[in-house]
Amino acid sequence: MRTTKLARLALEDGTVFHGRAFGGSLRTTSDSVSATAACDGEAGFEGAGEVVFNTSMVGYQEALTDLSYTGQILTMTATQMGNYGVAPEDIESASPCVAGFVVRELSQIVSNQRATQSLSDWLEKAGIPAIEGIDTRALVRRLRMGGAMRGVISSASLAEVSDLELVARARAIPSMAGANLAAKVSPRCAGRAEEALGEWAPRGGHFVAESDAADSIHPNRSGQRFKVVAIDCGAKRNIYRHLVERNCEVHFVPHSATVAEIRAMKPDGLFISNGPGDPAVVHGVIETLRVLAGEVPTFGICLGHQLLALALGATTWKLKFGHRGANQPVRNVLTGRIEITSQNHGFCVDEASLRAAGGEPTHLHLNDGTLAGFRHTTKPIFSVQYHPEASPGPHDSAYLFDVFIEMMTTRKPVGAAEMERAQAAMAAV
Repeated sequence: MRTTKLARLALEDGTVFHGRAFGGSLRTTSDSVSATAACDGEAGFEGAGEVVFNTSMVGYQEALTDLSYTGQILTMTATQMGNYGVAPEDIESASPCVAGFVVRELSQIVSNQRATQSLSDWLEKAGIPAIEGIDTRALVRRLRMGGAMRGVISSASLAEVSDLELVARARAIPSMAGANLAAKVSPRCAGRAEEALGEWAPRGGHFVAESDAADSIHPNRSGQRFKVVAIDCGAKRNIYRHLVERNCEVHFVPHSATVAEIRAMKPDGLFISNGPGDPAVVHGVIETLRVLAGEVPTFGICLGHQLLALALGATTWKLKFGHRGANQPVRNVLTGRIEITSQNHGFCVDEASLRAAGGEPTHLHLNDGTLAGFRHTTKPIFSVQYHPEASPGPHDSAYLFDVFIEMMTTRKPVGAAEMERAQAAMAAV
C-alpha cells in the first residue's frame, strides 16, 4: 500500500516540494541515515546531494546502481516508476548508490516474472531515501533553467525541521565541482571480471535469447585473446561484460594503481571507466594516464573520456544540468551516422583545448554541439563521453567495443575505416 508518511525535497534556490516518502526515508530518526547525508542524526534528515534528472523511460534499476550517480539525488522524468520491480541480474553495481530518488508516481503493482522484490522494498533495504507525489515536470523545468542544484530529502515534520532549515542545509552541501568521488567508489583492490553478456548477447545490434546465443556475433572472431587492464573509477558491470563477450581477459585495478603496477600486468589494452564527481581533481589517474595512455591501445568511457583528455592537456567544464538519459542523439563525425545513446555526466571536455593537445573530435552531441568523443591523431587512444554498453539500451553504440578490439589488433590510431567496419558489421545482421 502507498505510504501516507510525508516527505519534502528542498533545493538551494529556496524551492520546497512536498510529497510522500518511500524507500529508506521510511526509517525512524533513531536509525542511521544515508551515507551521503549531511547533519547525521538530526530529526528526520535523510539524504543530501546534487539534484539531477534522467529522461529515460525505463532502466531505473540500472540508473540507481550506476556509481556515476554517487552524491546525487536522481529525478526520473517518466511519470511512473517501479512497475516492473527489481531483478538481481540487472544491477550495475553491488547496491543502489544514489543519495536519493525522486519520482512522480511509485507503481503499486510489480508486473515482471523476473522481479524478486519491489522498488520501494529494495530502496528501503539499501537505506536510500525517496519521495513520490511531486510535480517532477516543475522540478525538471527548474533544474533546466537554473542548472543542477544541491538539495535534501527529509521525512521530518514541519514542527521538527522547517522549510527554511531544509533550504539552509541544501545550501551547505559541498558543490559537485571539486569533488573527487572516484576515490570513494573505486574498488580497494584489483580483481578480474569474468561474466559475459549471457542471455543478452548481441546479434547485429539486437539482443537475443540465451538459446540463440551461439549465433551471437563475437567481433573478435579470430580467436585472439586480449588482456585488458581497466582502471576502475566506478565502472558499470555491463562494460566488463561487453569486453568479456569479445574474448577479452579483463582485470580491473583501483584508481590508485601505479604505472609500474599496470605495466607489470603486461596488458594488450588499457581501459578507463566511468565514475562520479569532478574529473579535474582525480589527479592520481590523470598523472598515471600522462605516462601510460597510448603506450598500449587505450579506450575511455564517460569519466574515463574526461580523464584521458585531461591527461593529454585538455580542460573540462561543468555542464549546466548535464546529459542524463537513454535518448541522447550523437553524430559520429568520421562516418556521418547518428547514434541514439545512453548518457550520464555533468562535466564536458573543452573541444578547443583538446584539439590543441593533439586530439580530434569523433562524436558530437546533437542537442548542444558539445564534444561526445575523440581520438588521438598519432597514438592509439580514443574515448566517448557516453555509454556504449547501454543497459538497458539503446545499443546503437556497442560497435565501439569492436573498434577497441581492432585497435588492440593493429595497435594503430582509430580512424574512419575502423568506425565504418564496426558499424557495418552491426548493421549487416
